[in-house]
Amino acid sequence: MNRVCRLFGIKYPIIQGGMVWCSGWRLASAVSNAGGLGLLGAGSMHPETLQEHIRKCKAATDKPFGVNVPLMYPELDRIMDIIIEEGIKIVFTSAGSPAKWTEKLHQEGIKVAHVVSSTYFAKKCEEAGVDAIVAEGFEAGGHNGREETTTFCLVPAVRRICTVPLIAAGGIVSGDGILAAQALGAEAVQMGTRFALTRESSAHFSFKDRCLQLNEGDTILTLKQLAPTRLIKNEFYKKIEEAERRGASADEIRELLGKGRAKKGIFEGDIFDGELEIGQAASMLRNLQTVDEVMKELIADYRSAAENIQTTL
Repeated sequence: MNRVCRLFGIKYPIIQGGMVWCSGWRLASAVSNAGGLGLLGAGSMHPETLQEHIRKCKAATDKPFGVNVPLMYPELDRIMDIIIEEGIKIVFTSAGSPAKWTEKLHQEGIKVAHVVSSTYFAKKCEEAGVDAIVAEGFEAGGHNGREETTTFCLVPAVRRICTVPLIAAGGIVSGDGILAAQALGAEAVQMGTRFALTRESSAHFSFKDRCLQLNEGDTILTLKQLAPTRLIKNEFYKKIEEAERRGASADEIRELLGKGRAKKGIFEGDIFDGELEIGQAASMLRNLQTVDEVMKELIADYRSAAENIQTTL
């Protein structure tokens, strides 16, 4: 058993990303029941909604699960209070500095992992005392780092300078991808896209169906004036592209984005005018599977890839 499995009390070093509008209690509990670590995505939940999902997840699994919390969340204090009140023992933080919250969460007996996109922030995480680091390359869906560093470059670079357990994320959707991440120094992987496109994901069927038809190059990192975000090229993206081409200001882009655009696309299924966030590796997927089917496939493919490597060498 590796350090990440021991840290979180899980069977397999596979962690489900806490994605907005995808990661409700059904998805998180299914991943945990299958031996991985499920995460609730607090980024798209009001505090009372998160509390409801935590309680439903507890009823659906007796295995460890956690909560992903973007640190730019407007109701952050209340979210953290609920996490502590409900006895959650694993928190993944992102989109901000972990320095403020790590010590407080540790005082409550909570393990903390933080998502980074650069070696600079990875070092800051270790200094802040996090229990694990998630190194996420820009292949990932949703919000990304401005550095645009790929997973294959980021993971070994973070491994060289940090000693805490390391989790690779971004572009990993297969068993051989898990093996590759381990070869680069990761001790576990976090998968968003693969689990977003499962039956248990709370994303709308139309969003899942569109993602499963994507080809190479159909997603792109955009909205760089605000927060770099990987999106599917749809009608909404074309409006953003046109605005950026003519030199629109950040305020103009923000007005065009409006409010609730990701909910409109991912949760409500508007594949034309919604903000459709998904990773590059969606183009490698074609079938809508259950979490149990995905986990079994990942494990079988990982073992097959490991045997093939040994044979080749």
